[in-house]
Amino acid sequence: MKKVLLTAAFAAACIFGSYAQDAKPAPAPAAAQPGNMAAFKWSETTFDFGKIPQGKPVTHEFKFSNTGKVPLVLSSVNASCGCTTPEWTKEPIAPGKSGSVKATFNAAGAGAFSKTVTVNANVEGGAVYLTIKGEVLQPETK
Repeated sequence: MKKVLLTAAFAAACIFGSYAQDAKPAPAPAAAQPGNMAAFKWSETTFDFGKIPQGKPVTHEFKFSNTGKVPLVLSSVNASCGCTTPEWTKEPIAPGKSGSVKATFNAAGAGAFSKTVTVNANVEGGAVYLTIKGEVLQPETK
């Protein structure tokens, strides 16, 4: 009797399992379909401060526009170290509108530097990397 029940259960599972494989996946939400995403158009993604004095913070503003079809949302903006502080447009940016990311570098140590700011957003690939670089000069001693 156990063998008959096990065989019947196995057969039912195989039959219903084959129907499940024929099911079509649900379409992706319109905002996630290719062509319906937000998109960045940056004026630049790298900025060179050149030679800057030690002990004086410097700031650069990276500007962008949304060339996509849905509002652009920056979910997080993170600097590669504690010496760089980012500020960014917090509200959603409508298609055709602009926003910005400011990167302030605190030039505490002398020497060449290259720092990145990671911008996470609802764009293809999910992230964009901005770079600031330059050389910090020690103050002249008298």
